[in-house]
Amino acid sequence: MQKPNIILILIDDLGWRDLSCYGSTFYETPHLDQLAASGILFTDAYASSPVCSPTRASILSGKYPANVGITNFIGGYAEGRLACVPYLNHLPLSEVSIARALGRAGYTTWHVGKWHLGDDDFHPDRHGFDVNIAGCHWGYPHDGYFSPYGLPTMEDGPSGEYLTDRLTDEAIRLIQGHSGAPYFLNLWHYAVHIPIQSTDPLILKYRKKADDLGLDQLETFRQGEHFPCLHKQEGRILRRLIQSDPVYAAMMENLDSNVGRLLRAVDRSGERDNTLILFTSDNGGLATAEGSPTSNLPLIEGKGWMYEGGTRVCQLVCWPRVIQPKSRCSEPVTSPDLYPTLLAAAGLEPMPEQHQDGVSLLPLLQGGAKLARDAIFWHYPHYSNQGGTPGASIRAGDYKLIEFFEDGKLELYNLKDDISEQRDLSHREPERQRELHERLVQWRESIEAKIPPPNPNYEQQRKLPGPGADSAEF
Repeated sequence: MQKPNIILILIDDLGWRDLSCYGSTFYETPHLDQLAASGILFTDAYASSPVCSPTRASILSGKYPANVGITNFIGGYAEGRLACVPYLNHLPLSEVSIARALGRAGYTTWHVGKWHLGDDDFHPDRHGFDVNIAGCHWGYPHDGYFSPYGLPTMEDGPSGEYLTDRLTDEAIRLIQGHSGAPYFLNLWHYAVHIPIQSTDPLILKYRKKADDLGLDQLETFRQGEHFPCLHKQEGRILRRLIQSDPVYAAMMENLDSNVGRLLRAVDRSGERDNTLILFTSDNGGLATAEGSPTSNLPLIEGKGWMYEGGTRVCQLVCWPRVIQPKSRCSEPVTSPDLYPTLLAAAGLEPMPEQHQDGVSLLPLLQGGAKLARDAIFWHYPHYSNQGGTPGASIRAGDYKLIEFFEDGKLELYNLKDDISEQRDLSHREPERQRELHERLVQWRESIEAKIPPPNPNYEQQRKLPGPGADSAEF
């Protein structure tokens, strides 16, 4: 069987409801909707972390973030009632990345876009990529989305050039100039991470759309409790209730248009039928801080939280001749699964010593309904910039248990009946709670996951906040 070309498109901070095919009624994403219609849409796909670097390490390694040692976004540091636990600030070269594995099998490998997995010694070219364009230690475009960008691994374009356009241009150039061996294009856009910026015509379009829909008459935000992390303790969480930000919507349309441009380039190459295209996100949408540009409802919270809004993401896969068009899959899947899936798609033997936590999704792509796995795990022992606190969780079947490390609180939800995680079943189903918690503890002990200790300086560092505010309920 001919080895397929592989395109992995990873979006930064894209929320589960940010595509029309996932339920957005404000953002317009016709090209991604068409991609979904031509392949399979996963309703219960998850990022392995509620923040970026851990998920990215997980995709490249086939391991859960805690098993790699990267549990926070690289450069992140925060304390609250609990202290900060150490984590690796780079993806170790000892990890055989999916790029290296595919390269050994004859693939040409390209990385275009965000990296955020270490400094120069750990850039994409050190992890098996033949080409690296724009991948560096940056977690977001420091100088904004308009050239000059100042990126150390990509030359600036003409003044005013838009970064998402430029990265797509670079990816198209690679595809157009390639022949011979199959290729692996790792296209990791910086969008839709802050700063939220787009072009004026699109922004004006969505300002008018918001006005026409009467969205400016609706409650947009709800102010909540003070941040639990000390460095933001005087600020309050700001939860967005509706999708109505015109600049974010403009970013989304631009992103969608660029995916469309890329797909047309694949069509022109004559390789569409032999190209696997996988589209997903590194964590949930930014909904509670830093401008709160999107809403993930009915999923609660967002980036930086252990609830569904922080980890459930869009995932689309198109592979003509293999995937039946207009397919949908509700099986829970997670970031480490991408590694063995791409190996299997390329006809390569599994590498279980490397992708220890992932299972191949090929059976699902071929029409199967279930995987030989009954649980997936998360471990995020950090305070986020968005309001989340250190914790861990497990999903087994329809049930999800979350453990919060500050006070040991356990919450249990049936996601089939309660996707918004509003009805805590921990007291109604104590046996299920006990069993899932035991499995969660056994898993994290097996990989020696770090638990944050109490912060001995908390009382001295804590400032008395103003009048408290209860968490908003949705």
